[in-house]
Amino acid sequence: MVLAHRMVRHAPIPKGVSIRLEGSTLVAKGPKGEIRRVFSHPRMQISIGEGDKGKEVTLMVDRPGRREKALLGTWRAHVNNMFRGVNQGFEYQLKVCYSHFPIKTAVKGTEVIIENFLGERFARRAAIKGAATKVAVKGEIVTVSGPDIEAVGQTAANIEKATNVRGFDIRVFQDGIYITHKDG
Repeated sequence: MVLAHRMVRHAPIPKGVSIRLEGSTLVAKGPKGEIRRVFSHPRMQISIGEGDKGKEVTLMVDRPGRREKALLGTWRAHVNNMFRGVNQGFEYQLKVCYSHFPIKTAVKGTEVIIENFLGERFARRAAIKGAATKVAVKGEIVTVSGPDIEAVGQTAANIEKATNVRGFDIRVFQDGIYITHKDG
């Protein structure tokens, strides 16, 4: 029996990905790692079952309003990002740009250390988000990669924001570390 006021979205589980539901937490595991995400809403349900094309994650809401419809699409996008992340991973590339003072970048623990930015004596720091997020520095290219798109994107944004120029004309002082390529 299908209710006329029920909205359902499906996300097929790709090969090589194992998925389980722990309460309202969805756990996806694949070759690139494991991601956990909480899907909690009083009117929306998430389940794992068999569908037309094999195993799939089903998102459902009864009598949805405008916000629930929007949230249903957002949840499906999050689930698809989880599948892609544990299968292929995400990668951002950043480029170190300077005109006079050479910028030194290094990774120490859970931080990226940026030294000699605009000739400053103190080092600037950017936090690395997520346990599975990796940052690699090769010359003027900084690569941020991992299975969680939000952690990878936030880490890249933290690095870019750490070299924000304040108190100078940004048309002249264009030094910094900038995102040049997103794979994901």
